[in-house]
Amino acid sequence: MSALLPCHSPERNVKKMVEKYSDEDFESLLSKYDYKFKRGDIVHGVVCAYESDGAIVDIGSKSTAFVPSYEVSSDRKAKAEDVLEKNTEYEFLITQDADENGKFTLSYKKVAAAHTWAELEKIKEADETIAATLTQTVKGGVIVDISGVQGFIPQGQLCARETVANPGDKIDVKILTLDKAQNNLILSNKKVFETNMAETRKSVFSQVEVGQIVKGEVVRITDFGAFVNVGGVDCLLPLSQISWKWVEHPTDLLKVGQEINVEIIDVDYDKQRISLSLKNTEPDPWIQAEADLKEGDIKEGIVTRVKPFGAFVEVLPGVEALLPQSAVSAFQNKNGKMISAGDKIDTKIEKFNPKDKRISLGLPDDATE
Repeated sequence: MSALLPCHSPERNVKKMVEKYSDEDFESLLSKYDYKFKRGDIVHGVVCAYESDGAIVDIGSKSTAFVPSYEVSSDRKAKAEDVLEKNTEYEFLITQDADENGKFTLSYKKVAAAHTWAELEKIKEADETIAATLTQTVKGGVIVDISGVQGFIPQGQLCARETVANPGDKIDVKILTLDKAQNNLILSNKKVFETNMAETRKSVFSQVEVGQIVKGEVVRITDFGAFVNVGGVDCLLPLSQISWKWVEHPTDLLKVGQEINVEIIDVDYDKQRISLSLKNTEPDPWIQAEADLKEGDIKEGIVTRVKPFGAFVEVLPGVEALLPQSAVSAFQNKNGKMISAGDKIDTKIEKFNPKDKRISLGLPDDATE
């Protein structure tokens, strides 16, 4: 839109030009500027002034025209001065013929919408993405606005995070169906996410490799582990890879939104899956155990869990060993109490295989006497 000089009546301009002419000559010349506007015409006009309920526009006729506020924008809260700049030329649609005072009624939003529909058709043909403004949440989805044109995003075409979006929020969408005649515009936010996700996965999988240490954010926690977002791709952190210590549930050590450094331990390019390890970013306690422990040693440990086949005992931080059920029963018979998680107990290292990270325990000789 081009900025122009303040509005002037064509009649005044012509009168200045024909002061030397007779009244008859003047009327003849003025009639050439008296354009035959009618309802349905698209006209160019310059915004002259604002009123409480709209804007006054010079469209080159003998009198000015008027744009009601409800014809300025599809946003009912928008004021004319927020949309139409003074002394600036715009296109308008004549919605009502001139009244008894010669004043036409115009619409700006209908012309803007027509241009938007044309642009939307091009965007759909090119399968491009466009930004929409969320206006309200309704049953089955959300209503959005694209430059004055309303569209609908079904619930199934919304990403999870968009289901809690607020009015005024911007949402990137793709066009599913478009019917200008029926004023029907169906959009999808999910297709944008899927397209972006495909590009993101392609980029991430072209860079990652086993052994890399990367930063990620915990985005979801399950009974079997946690999903960590790395560069836009959700990767699995199995329960067994969270810590060298026994972990009952991932929430014992992790929470959603937490940033952690993890090691990539497996990349499945065919299935597009990445597996991670948190414990591999910490020193392996079994290396220290190999230096500190040997068969026959007596070690005090902490019972971490009790199973039908025995009890697991942490003999060094992060190093668990198995005390067989026969030894558990012998201890309980002698001491007259059950072994429970958290109990401290003296054990004897019977077998130690540091390569396989396995230790078999027994009880000290005096513990069964």
